[in-house]
Amino acid sequence: MPIAWRKGVRSCTQHPIGNFISYDKLSPTFRAFTSSITNIQVPQNIQEAFKYPKWKAAVNEEVRALEKNDTWEITDLPRGKKPVGCKWIFTVKYKADGNVDRYKARLVAKGFTQSYGIDYQETFAPVAKLNTVRVILSLAANLDWSLHQLDVKNAFLNGDLEEEVYMDIPAGLETTSNFNKVWRLRKSLYGLKQSPRAWFERFTKVVKGYGFVQCQSDHTLFVKHFPEGKLAIIIVYVDDIILTGDHEEKIDLLKKLLTKEFEIKDLGNLKYFLGMEIARSKKGIAVSQRKYVLDLLNETGMLGCKPAETPMDTTVKLEENDGSAPVDKGRYQRLVGKLIYLSHTRPDIGFSVSVVSQFMNNPTEKHMTAVIRILRYLKMTPGKGLFF
Repeated sequence: MPIAWRKGVRSCTQHPIGNFISYDKLSPTFRAFTSSITNIQVPQNIQEAFKYPKWKAAVNEEVRALEKNDTWEITDLPRGKKPVGCKWIFTVKYKADGNVDRYKARLVAKGFTQSYGIDYQETFAPVAKLNTVRVILSLAANLDWSLHQLDVKNAFLNGDLEEEVYMDIPAGLETTSNFNKVWRLRKSLYGLKQSPRAWFERFTKVVKGYGFVQCQSDHTLFVKHFPEGKLAIIIVYVDDIILTGDHEEKIDLLKKLLTKEFEIKDLGNLKYFLGMEIARSKKGIAVSQRKYVLDLLNETGMLGCKPAETPMDTTVKLEENDGSAPVDKGRYQRLVGKLIYLSHTRPDIGFSVSVVSQFMNNPTEKHMTAVIRILRYLKMTPGKGLFF
């Protein structure tokens, strides 16, 4: 197993990551933004969150929102029923200037324990295609459209739940009065298999009511043409919304209309979307996944690794049966999956990633070494991306 994957082994420090990151060309506000999304540590569980007042307040805020929405009722578990589990997820929401907007705690159901036909039926809900997002960014750069970002607070709680679903009492909310009890869910919750569908159906109904037409090649894209030849565009990815177009007055009006229907947070100009950092100047729009790369290097113990100037070793030919020892299949698949997502803004690793992704079923040490080579290359160039 490569040394970077062994637990407890520290990376060498002959090649500190600071030597490969530069903020010189960033504006002061965007520099502050990139710094803040990197520095804040997010708790991994509820016990850790309760140690910090800000995260504890975030948990309390989430519980209040759930109670306000009448999301559950406490009851005994009926005979023959199985409750789904749940967990807490923590994240940080940022303002357009890079300052912290709020600390967010989200209660998520473990939907993978649900059974089809019993506690869920239809589940399909589209998500924005990253190719569509790139096209929108290109249009905005070429036509000088503004890009606005909205966040729907507790989006999935806006969906009605038709099935009978029971859930364990969340960690941190157990009391003597609800001991051995469960929640029966009245409204959809993050993590339930049917939640994305319920939320997206409601959102689609609302924006179509405003005269927007749903795109058939990407159902998360909505367009409205106005009589004077102008247009407004909405693209939605779960609870993140991008607004753009050449009719600013109508875009501002749309924000107000959406605020009447949902609890909307206006995040200002588009800065951070699906792990992509988006910087804009008079010259164009730069998109990178710098934080994503740094998190990936940190997660794999590669922050201190020796960098490589190319993503592949051209002298090595990868084959299905190369005679080397097998490696952890799940770990290999997760890492290659993350590299596939990264290649959306890093076409320079596209070919290398397509090669290593051919060996997902039976990865070996030789294949893992090729993956590590891509990580070493990313160490050399963490901030590279696309420029429109």
